[in-house]
Amino acid sequence: MSNAKYLVEPKPLRLRGKGGIELAADQFGPEDGPLVVFLHGGGQTRHSWKQTGAVLAADGLRVVTLDARGHGDSQWAPDRDYTRAVLVEDLVEVLDQLGATADHGAVIVGASMGGITGLLATAHPRGTGIRALVLVDIVTRPESQGVERVLNFLGKHREGFDTVEQAADAVSAYMPHRPRPASNDGLLRNLRHRDGRWYWHWDPDMITGRGADADTDTMARLLEPAARALTIPVMLVRGKMSDVVSAEAVEEFLEQVPHADVVEIGNAAHTAAGDDNDAFTDAVAEFVRASAR
Repeated sequence: MSNAKYLVEPKPLRLRGKGGIELAADQFGPEDGPLVVFLHGGGQTRHSWKQTGAVLAADGLRVVTLDARGHGDSQWAPDRDYTRAVLVEDLVEVLDQLGATADHGAVIVGASMGGITGLLATAHPRGTGIRALVLVDIVTRPESQGVERVLNFLGKHREGFDTVEQAADAVSAYMPHRPRPASNDGLLRNLRHRDGRWYWHWDPDMITGRGADADTDTMARLLEPAARALTIPVMLVRGKMSDVVSAEAVEEFLEQVPHADVVEIGNAAHTAAGDDNDAFTDAVAEFVRASAR
C-alpha cells in the first residue's frame, strides 16, 4: 500500500468519551504505526490538523485528529459539562480505545484548549499512555487579555448569522493578521445551518464550563504542578504574534520544564497551525517523528 494513500483517504472513527459521549475523529496512516493524537483549540475542529496529519501519516505514523465534545461532529454534552476535568477524562478514554499504553504511548499535539487537556492528562493516573507532548501556543500562565479575547469571540453570536459572509466578517475581525480567503467554502466546516440561519459548530454553553480560564492565577495553579512533573519529551510552539503566550511566559514555562524545546513561528498568532500551516508542520514534524518511534 502506498503512503500517498494516507494523504487523501482519512478513515472516520467514532470514539467514546466520559459517560459514553460520542466523539468524532479521523485517522490517517497505518493501523500499526506509532500513534499521534491531535487536539484542537476552542472553537476549532479536527480539520485544523488535516494537512499536518497527512504529512506525518505519509511517514508511516498513525495520526488521529479528534473533535472535542461540543465541537465539530462530536456530540454536545447533555449535561453541558465542558470543564477541563471532563475533557481530560475524554482523552484518557480515547487513548485506551486507541490502544495507547505505557510501552506503546501516543504523542499528543494540543493547541490552546487541546494543549491544556494534554498537559493535565499527563498527570492523570491513566495518563501513562502519553509518551511526548507538543503544546501549541499555550503555557501554564497565558496572558489574561489574550485569553479573554478568545473567550469573548467564542461566546458571541449565539443568535447566529443571516449569511456565511457575516460569519466570515466575524472571523476576519477576530483574526485581522490572517489574509481573508478568496472563498468562504472552508468556513462551511465551522458552521451549521438550521432554521434559516448559520451557527458556529460548537456548543455555546462550553464557555460556562470554562469561565475561570480568564483568571490566569487559577489557571497557573492548575497547570504548573503538571508541567513541573513532566519527564517526557516536550515541545512548545509559539506564534510570534500571539497575544495569549508572551515571550516572558515562555521563559517562565522553561523554568518549569527546562528540557522543553521551543519553536516560534514568525507569521503566526494564537491560531498558529492555521496561520502558517507549512511552517507549523515543519516545526513539529521532526520532533513528533522522533518522539513517536
